[in-house]
Amino acid sequence: MKKFGLLLAGGIAAVVLLSTIGPMVGLAVSLVLLYFIVKQFLKTESTGAKIGLAIVGVIVLAASIHNVPAVIGVAAAYVLYLVYKKWNGQKHTKIKEESDPFTNFEKQWNEMKNY
Repeated sequence: MKKFGLLLAGGIAAVVLLSTIGPMVGLAVSLVLLYFIVKQFLKTESTGAKIGLAIVGVIVLAASIHNVPAVIGVAAAYVLYLVYKKWNGQKHTKIKEESDPFTNFEKQWNEMKNY
């Protein structure tokens, strides 16, 4: 039953993630543009260039705000990651215990004490 719940949550998260790919790309592009506009705004000394960059910056900021539903896509990607981690969690913990040097040292020390 636990696997079914994970499968259901993963399926819903995958559908939400796929449906928000467009806004996520739009948000990423607009934030990169906004970063470079602010960087240029701080470097320039001309008043006219500052006014022009401010106008373009406000337009790009409006585009960024328009793509806020992409945050839901990021949350869906995180949920999908958690589902993947829970699904394969039992295998990873077993491997982690075997590769832990302190656990192996304690096992070998106990074996040496017995001989």
